[in-house]
Amino acid sequence: MTLLTRRALWAGAALAALGLLGFWVPWALDAMLFADVALLAAVWLDARRASPLGPDGISVSREAPPAFSVGRSGEVSYRWRNAAGRGVRLRLREVRPDLLGGTQPPRELAVGPRGEARETLPVVPVRRGREHAAGAFVVDTIGPLGLGLRRGSVGLPWDAAVYPPLVTVRLRASVARAARRQQGVTPIRQLGEGRLFESLREWVPGDDLRHIDWKATAKRRKVITRQYEAERRQQVLLVLDTGRLLTAEIAGVSRLDYVVQAALELAYVAAQHDDNVGVMAFANGVQHFVAPQRGRLGLKRVLDVLAAVEATLVEPDYPGAFRYLAARNRKRALTVLFTDVIDRFASDALVANVASLRPRHLPLAVTLRNPEVDDVAALRPETTRDAFRKAAAEELLRAREEALGRMRRAGVLVLDVPPARAAYAVVAKYLELKRRGRL
Repeated sequence: MTLLTRRALWAGAALAALGLLGFWVPWALDAMLFADVALLAAVWLDARRASPLGPDGISVSREAPPAFSVGRSGEVSYRWRNAAGRGVRLRLREVRPDLLGGTQPPRELAVGPRGEARETLPVVPVRRGREHAAGAFVVDTIGPLGLGLRRGSVGLPWDAAVYPPLVTVRLRASVARAARRQQGVTPIRQLGEGRLFESLREWVPGDDLRHIDWKATAKRRKVITRQYEAERRQQVLLVLDTGRLLTAEIAGVSRLDYVVQAALELAYVAAQHDDNVGVMAFANGVQHFVAPQRGRLGLKRVLDVLAAVEATLVEPDYPGAFRYLAARNRKRALTVLFTDVIDRFASDALVANVASLRPRHLPLAVTLRNPEVDDVAALRPETTRDAFRKAAAEELLRAREEALGRMRRAGVLVLDVPPARAAYAVVAKYLELKRRGRL
C-alpha cells in the first residue's frame, strides 16, 4: 500500500496556494494541476524505492522471556535487519496479544544500509492467562525523498503466558523466619500422628495404646511402644473450585484472582519446605489436574495451571470432582480447597464431599469473606433502608457461619478470611500444620 508522508502533504498544501493566484494570473491553475500530478508521481516513485518487507529488504526477529508476571514489567528485544544498500526510516505500530496490552502506540526507527538495529521495549502484562495470538507489526518504510511510504505487515506470532503476581518479598521473609525458627526444634506431634517408624522405647502413661509392640513386650517382659517420626516430605494438593461462586468480585477484583494468588504463594512455600505440590481445578467438570511433584518442576506445572484457570458461571460438580481426586491421589495429602459457601442448604454437596476426604487426607477449606457484607452487618442503622440492609447482611453471615460450622464438625479445617489476608493466612496455617506434624 502506497501512502503520503507529512512532507508530501505539506508540499501539496504549498502547491494549493497557486490556486489562489488563479484569480489574477490565468496560467496559475494549470501550473497547480501540473505540479500536483508531478507531486503524485514523485510520491509513487519514492514509495516504490522504499525498501520492501522480506528477506531482500526489512525483516525482524523477537527475543522474549518464556513467561511474564502480572505487576512486573518484562523486556522484549527486537532485531531489525536491512538487506538493502541504503539506509531506511521505519514507522512501526506493534499489535500484541490483549494479555500484553494489545495495539501499541506508533514509533520510529532508522536502520543503516545492510545493517541491523536492536530495540528493547518494556512489556507490562494486563492480566494473567495464556494466549496463542497472531501478533504482528504494521511497518511503514519511507522512501529516500521522504514523500512516499510503503505500508506492509510482518507476522510475529505470540505464545504468551502471564503468571499470577510473583510471591511477595514480605512473604518470602516470613517463610525464611519460620524456617529459621524450626531449625533444631523437634516438631510437636500428637500421639498416633506419626507415619515413619523410628525406634522402640518403654511405654509411659499417656502413650497411644495402638502403638504398643506386643512382640517386643513379650520378649522384654515390659510394655514397649513404637516411636514414630514425622515424614519429611508430604503431599500438598491445591484444589480450586472455579464455579459460579468464584466469578463474583470483591473491591473490583474477582474472587478467583485472590484465590490464585493465595494458591501460588502456598505452592511456593510448600516447595521451599521440600513438599510435593499438585493442583486440581474444576467447575462442572475437572479442567486441570497435576499430581503432586517435588521441586521446581512441580512448582512450574502448578504455575502453568494457575496462569490459565478461569471461573465460569456454572454449578460445580463436587461429587464428580472428588471421585476424580480420590482415584488419582491415594497418598495422604493436605488437600487445600479454595471455594466459597452461601448457606447450609446450598453447601450440602460441598460439605458432604469435603468431609469424605477424612481420614485418609487432611482437608483444609479456604473461603473468602466479603468485607462489604461485614461492614454492612456492623453498621449502626440511621434509616429504615439501613436497617433492612443490616438485617439482610446479618442473615447472610449467619447462614454462612452455619455452613462453615458443619464443615468443622465433620473434621474439616476451615479458614474464612478477608481476601487481602488470604495468602498470608493460608501460608501461616500450612506452617502451623507442618510444625505440629498434622500432615
